Amino acid sequence: MPNKIRIAPTPSGYLHLGNILSFALTAALAERVDARILLRIDDMDRQRANSAYVQDIFDTLNFLEIPWHEGPRTLQEFESEWSQIHRMPLYQQALEQLLQTEQVFACNCSRSQIRSLSIDESYPGTCSHEAVPLDGSEVNWRITTPRYSEIQIQLWPQGNQSAKLPALMQYFVVRKKDGFPAYQLSSLVDDVHFGITHIVRGVDLLPSTLAQVYLAQILRADSFTQVQFYHHGLLMGADQQKLSKSAGATSIRYLREQGYKPEQIYQQIANLTGIDELVTNWRQLAEVVFHKRI
Repeated sequence: MPNKIRIAPTPSGYLHLGNILSFALTAALAERVDARILLRIDDMDRQRANSAYVQDIFDTLNFLEIPWHEGPRTLQEFESEWSQIHRMPLYQQALEQLLQTEQVFACNCSRSQIRSLSIDESYPGTCSHEAVPLDGSEVNWRITTPRYSEIQIQLWPQGNQSAKLPALMQYFVVRKKDGFPAYQLSSLVDDVHFGITHIVRGVDLLPSTLAQVYLAQILRADSFTQVQFYHHGLLMGADQQKLSKSAGATSIRYLREQGYKPEQIYQQIANLTGIDELVTNWRQLAEVVFHKRI
């Protein structure tokens, strides 16, 4: 199977510097392993997805000259052919498979209830033996997870590694209360559907990698268990918190409006990672990050 990697932003806000670091590393890894790049826009969070944010993805990638070979090129093309809505039958098939093998249970706990039961907001399995109807309204579907078994993942370039599913991923959600598939399931199904072989993510998404590999084992999606993952360090703001859309991180759109050129944006990313070298494009940024293992 030919190598394929993906850029997979969510249209829930304007792209920021942290997003671009991940995209630059994705493009550079694609060149290293001779992989095609898929642009996959994850719009399954229907309450937060916004067409202006989708357009921002195209504008930003083109402005910063980050390439992709497959996927939409315009907002109209995305909405008519590439939105995750068009892959709902695939997600439903996976959910049905979990249902038939009795791997899921319904949960009607609210976030405030979970916070009152768990200091770290991990779900303690409250509803796993309550027989809450799966077809009830306002219920999540959660998956039964192993508490102690090791999960094998492929890291690039280290190779095979093992780790336990962290507390925050115990009994993770596979279908949300609105009836739509949760991120862990839709992302996995998409990666299998598109034949993804390599994935670049921030180190904060290592728990998601473990959860998705575990889910792939249950669904017998063997190709995903061989995907190679590269987890990079995160860009931190002045408050030492990771840059994020929800925290109001400075967007590329704003920097463009202030007259920033692509090379200035790449240099700013480099500076935030502690890189002293001159960086003017995504290739240079990625090569320094790979070399320093940031």
